[in-house]
Amino acid sequence: MVSNVTCSLCNGIIEHKFIPMKEWGISGTLCGKCYSKKIFEHYPGSHERTNQ
Repeated sequence: MVSNVTCSLCNGIIEHKFIPMKEWGISGTLCGKCYSKKIFEHYPGSHERTNQ
């Protein structure tokens, strides 16, 4: 089943949708790439994954 949902920022097709944080002021859903970009903008600096 192919989703026809598009990302609110890049208008690309979303395979796995992410809900933006309220602080971002974005309505709709985001693709993984745009969500990661916004997370990095919201929490700048270096980060390490802890659930490896």
